[in-house]
Amino acid sequence: MADNFTIWQRLTKVFGPDSTLGQQPPVYKFDKKELLKTTDKSEFEKEKLQAQQTMYLGQQWGKVENNLYSQAIYYEPTRLGSYYDYESMEYTPEISAALDIYAEESTTTNEDGHILQIYSESNRIKGVLTDLFNNRLDISTNLPMWTRNTCKYGDNFVYLKLDSEKGIMGCQQLPNIEIERLERGMKIKPSHNTTEDAKSLKFVWKVKDMEMNTWEVAHFRLLGDDRKLPYGTSMLEKARRTWKQLLLSEDAMLVYRTSRAPERRVFKVYVGNMDDKDVEPYIQRIANKFKRDQVVDSKTGNVDLRMNQMAVDQDYFIPVRDPAQTSPIETLAGAQNLSEIADIEYIQKKLLTALRVPKAFLGFEEVVGDGKNLALQDIRFARTINRIQKSMIQELNKIAIIHLFILGFEDELTNFTLGLTNPSTQADLLKIENWKEKILLYKDAVSDPGNGIQAVSTTWAKKHILGFSDEEIKLDIQQQRIEKAVGAELQKTPEVIIHTGIFDNIDRLYGKKPGEVATPPAEGGDMGAPPSDMGSLGGLGGGGGDMGAPPEAPEAPEAPAGGEITPESRMNDLNLILEDDLISGRDEIDLSKGRTSINEIETKLNELLNS
Repeated sequence: MADNFTIWQRLTKVFGPDSTLGQQPPVYKFDKKELLKTTDKSEFEKEKLQAQQTMYLGQQWGKVENNLYSQAIYYEPTRLGSYYDYESMEYTPEISAALDIYAEESTTTNEDGHILQIYSESNRIKGVLTDLFNNRLDISTNLPMWTRNTCKYGDNFVYLKLDSEKGIMGCQQLPNIEIERLERGMKIKPSHNTTEDAKSLKFVWKVKDMEMNTWEVAHFRLLGDDRKLPYGTSMLEKARRTWKQLLLSEDAMLVYRTSRAPERRVFKVYVGNMDDKDVEPYIQRIANKFKRDQVVDSKTGNVDLRMNQMAVDQDYFIPVRDPAQTSPIETLAGAQNLSEIADIEYIQKKLLTALRVPKAFLGFEEVVGDGKNLALQDIRFARTINRIQKSMIQELNKIAIIHLFILGFEDELTNFTLGLTNPSTQADLLKIENWKEKILLYKDAVSDPGNGIQAVSTTWAKKHILGFSDEEIKLDIQQQRIEKAVGAELQKTPEVIIHTGIFDNIDRLYGKKPGEVATPPAEGGDMGAPPSDMGSLGGLGGGGGDMGAPPEAPEAPEAPAGGEITPESRMNDLNLILEDDLISGRDEIDLSKGRTSINEIETKLNELLNS
């Protein structure tokens, strides 16, 4: 029957409900025929009671399951509201920088410049997945954006473009706010619901009225709060309330600064014994005199407000009757506590705590204590980044499995491992330091104090100090035996390998010829004296004589005056090596063939010069 299924039907079964368990949801029933097949009454009562309890547990499971996903349905309107908050929160610089840091730290490149590392025992599987992620999905560009979206919303939906023969051909980002995830027990429209797939996982695009299978969509999500299942939990969720408090506090601070910060002046106008009803018009007339006349531009008709430097509503005019009143004009100081922002800093600190990003990473504080404090913060922050990376790798594994399944690699769906680079070097250094201390303790525990009795046995030390299991200890001893055998073989290498051929080209030029005796140079000899057969240009021909005569067989060169055999003393048999290796052999030019021509040229030149 399985051969009659299409590739999409097989994918649905692989990613269907309880696919990881290899079974369908259990069905509990109470069948009398099965209970009456025994003749033992006690066994009958036992089987009957067990069936009743099984039925009860099945009903309980159904109620709990429906209640959980009913809760998820109630969360749906709240999820939309939180998405709008996340959109607004990104306009706060601290939050926007934190999201960028999440994405950058989670997708750092390794020494080879790759974001995603692919490990597999099969070179073919590794090649297929490398082509999928690097070429088809362009993981170097898309993964940072997917990670940022996942940290921002808690979810990220990516639609996969599938081909029945070529696997995954591409991807398309889906709008988070419009996608709904429907799992077992959650109701969907009757037009989209069928009896066969009633309990399978579906994704619905509400605006487009589209229903997608689980293998068509990659749903990246950060699992942190079970109240938000089946969706993820945003990294900004814990900061929503604090963010609103920070906005209100900053607005209140700005209102206070604009209303209380300006200085104001008090004008004391002497009114003497003036009647009370005439004081106010008089004060108004005096105040108007402090105002300069507004100038109207005759060409444009605009009023030049720059001339109105002092308005009435900015200053105070107070009538006084005491002629001895000093300081007719006084200045009222503006707000004096403009630098007091402790409340803003307190709320901002709470915001950064909720974001789980060290303040130094956002540039709010300087590095102190030779960076040790920042190193500890880096280790804590690395754990947050590792949690994000695990969530991303979980869905990347699903994408890889879908691609391999369509291409027919059903037997190798688990023959690969995906990894992201750990951004924290401090965490690696801490692990190295821990292992260093363990190894030192291990050496001290198994060392002989001199009385022939160790503190503990090697097996006990490996088990309790290094944390090895019994099987790992046995495997380690076997590996040590193999390594000792390999070391013994390496020591016998000179007896097995006599000649490697690496220095053959050097030996041809400078090595000792058959029949020659290497004479060590005499002490105090003339190292700079030229060889006896090296004179002028004719020395290249091996001396004078009949230029036309064929060259005789080369003789062993005599040692020069200094007793040293130099490359020049071997000019009778000097070859130019062009190529030499162990496979293709030697390819060289015999320079001795050009002696005759060189000697003839020198003879002709001497004749011309002497004539």
